[in-house]
Amino acid sequence: MVPVESSAPEDRPGTERDGEMNTGVKIAQTLDCKGLLCPVPIIKLSKAVKAIQVGEVVEMLATDPGSVPDMDAFQRQTGHEIVSRDQQGDVFRFLVRKTK
Repeated sequence: MVPVESSAPEDRPGTERDGEMNTGVKIAQTLDCKGLLCPVPIIKLSKAVKAIQVGEVVEMLATDPGSVPDMDAFQRQTGHEIVSRDQQGDVFRFLVRKTK
């Protein structure tokens, strides 16, 4: 089982202690999907998005390069918004806002 945190840890680059991004985006949950391969990160993201309120954001961390096209497909199929995506080393970071 992948741990789900209620806010971003203070030692993660680009985040603040209260889980609010430097961009002003508040993170409701963080999914650590590092080391997991397709389709597991998307399945975990789908479950996490269902558990939050409209407008809230889930942060997903993944190391599978296939997560990039998977996230594009997830956005097209679900309508949820990818607020940002970036890569630090081998870790891909996605912020996804629930839209409906």
